[in-house]
Amino acid sequence: MLICMKTTINLPDGLAEMAKRRAAERGCTFTSLVVEGLHQVLRETSDARRAPLPTWGAPSDRVLVDPADKEALGDALDADGWK
Repeated sequence: MLICMKTTINLPDGLAEMAKRRAAERGCTFTSLVVEGLHQVLRETSDARRAPLPTWGAPSDRVLVDPADKEALGDALDADGWK
């Protein structure tokens, strides 16, 4: 037995209309189109995972900095002085 959760989502009018047209073209329901799209997005993000950021230089002197930490980021950028 298939159990589904009924939910409400807010979509921009243009996006909803485009999706309804695409569903009609494909001969499927709006809901099935949304379900298929969500499956695709979730599959892509779980398969791809985030690619590691590029690094260079010797691993022993690699500086790891959280870009959200402004002070640490500034220190890392200024570590070798002004150029």
